[in-house]
Amino acid sequence: MTETNMTEKKAPPKTLPLQFPLCIFKTRNRMDDYGAADMKNGDLTEAELKGKFNLRGVSVTLDPYTGEKTPTSFAMDHFNKKPKEKVNKAEVARILFDEFRHLSDTFSFSGKYQSIMRKMITYMQINNGAPFRDLLLDSALKEQILSDKSNDSSLLKIKNALIENIDWNNGHYPINNKGMMTEAIKDTVLPRFNRLNDRINGLGISVHAIHATHITIRSLQVNGNEFRAIVHYRSQDHFGLDNTDMLDSFYRQFRIFHIWFVLQRWRGLGYKPFLTNMEASIEITGKRK
Repeated sequence: MTETNMTEKKAPPKTLPLQFPLCIFKTRNRMDDYGAADMKNGDLTEAELKGKFNLRGVSVTLDPYTGEKTPTSFAMDHFNKKPKEKVNKAEVARILFDEFRHLSDTFSFSGKYQSIMRKMITYMQINNGAPFRDLLLDSALKEQILSDKSNDSSLLKIKNALIENIDWNNGHYPINNKGMMTEAIKDTVLPRFNRLNDRINGLGISVHAIHATHITIRSLQVNGNEFRAIVHYRSQDHFGLDNTDMLDSFYRQFRIFHIWFVLQRWRGLGYKPFLTNMEASIEITGKRK
């Protein structure tokens, strides 16, 4: 070997590129979880609802269990012996859903998303548990992700992981750095609608805490010292209540949740909860440090 060859600098070994699209994160909660506690319906008796959950004066209009309408002040007069009006199960459900919609306005009276809760209540009433999708929720998800500027933002963590782990010399993300991406976002805050404004814009009551989320990098382009990536969020929640919800002191103080729980869980009605699907694709760009 000549002296010249010995002193030549060796070129760094080329890395293999990671292929996209690639799912980089999945929550422990799985998608399409029809076995979740809040996806039950028609599983509780009148005695259980009254005993364990103290759901007696559910409606101001009628007794849902008997179908007897609540008498007016005139009808309650001692000298008025007119029998109580009684309606069938279909009419009970119609009245309860009307109350459900009316009471939801307390949590849905501000902003562009305020109509979503009424839409979802009606969907529960007329559909048979099929998944729900609405462009308003897609928009809300994207807005929530983009507005999170905290250190725990999943989107910002992904951006930083790309900047730090891209092989800039070879113009790609190396396959041996794949685990760095998942590691970077494992402890981040995932999208959820628990901001102060969500209490009045309809998102806090209709979605609130998202059940499951998948994050996928759909594409990555590296040009010189810059990159462009498309990150796709797929999130899913359940429009339903479980026992824990109804036993929670916060939920118990609002009649809307009493009506919701009876409509969903009482054997006499058993309206099906449903999956709420949301998706958002977001472009991120960055530069080599």
